[in-house]
Amino acid sequence: MKYVTKKNANVDRIACPWLIKRFVDPDAEFLYVDRDDVMSVAQTEGATPYDVPGVELGHVAGRCSFESILVWSKVDDPALELVARIVHGADVSEDIAIEPEAAGLRAIAHGFATLHGDDDHRKLALETPMYDALYAWCQSRVAERLVR
Repeated sequence: MKYVTKKNANVDRIACPWLIKRFVDPDAEFLYVDRDDVMSVAQTEGATPYDVPGVELGHVAGRCSFESILVWSKVDDPALELVARIVHGADVSEDIAIEPEAAGLRAIAHGFATLHGDDDHRKLALETPMYDALYAWCQSRVAERLVR
């Protein structure tokens, strides 16, 4: 399946493809286009739009796009729910304090954006191991809570 969003990705628009490829659709393809072209490309390519206004996989009901994809996909994983809170805080400025790790993720994601600009596929490739590591850390944190 194809997914499309606006180019010059940062935080949510990189975290969402990681979530989709790891837990929903390993063969997913991601298209990054000009903001004004997202919906027309979605229609012509048969792609699902995400992280743009007015779509199911966007900022809806106080959720960031990552959280909306987690709800939509029905993936039930407490560690991913923690990743989602961290991504939410990193992506939604007024919620930066939701989890302490959110500020660090925001700084790192913005650093990748500064280094690689519009090369969204490069950012996705470079940041994927970071999200893998964040997920592993969240799994450990959730497991610790269960033991206590």
